[in-house]
Amino acid sequence: MARRDETVRLSVSLPARLLREMDRRVVGRGYSSRSEFVRDLVREKLIEKKWAEGREEVVGVLTITFDHHQRELTNRLNDIQHRRFVNVLCSTHVHLGHDECLEAIILRGRPSAVEQLALEIGGLKGVRFAGLTRALGSTP
Repeated sequence: MARRDETVRLSVSLPARLLREMDRRVVGRGYSSRSEFVRDLVREKLIEKKWAEGREEVVGVLTITFDHHQRELTNRLNDIQHRRFVNVLCSTHVHLGHDECLEAIILRGRPSAVEQLALEIGGLKGVRFAGLTRALGSTP
């Protein structure tokens, strides 16, 4: 077995059609190589698995846009973020226009708790968009 930081070469066989599609994505997404693209795909699957298992603490970024004129919305957002079962590490608030704000909220906790918080915030009246980016505390 290779050490954690050692790079190991492997060979993968793909049908020509699948390889052409992969190469289009490598170029389209700006990857420097097929290897970088494949490494990202593997990492994404490992992150999905950890989130699905739900046993380990994870991190995520909840991005929301909302109408800051919506009555009591700012207070409800703050109240939800101050609950103890999910640790809000930080948030960044940006003014996009007269009525619209964007907030990026970095969360840490069990996957189910982080997802519940994202659903709760996303369901508030006045929240126009809510998207959760799933990550791990350490990179696989």
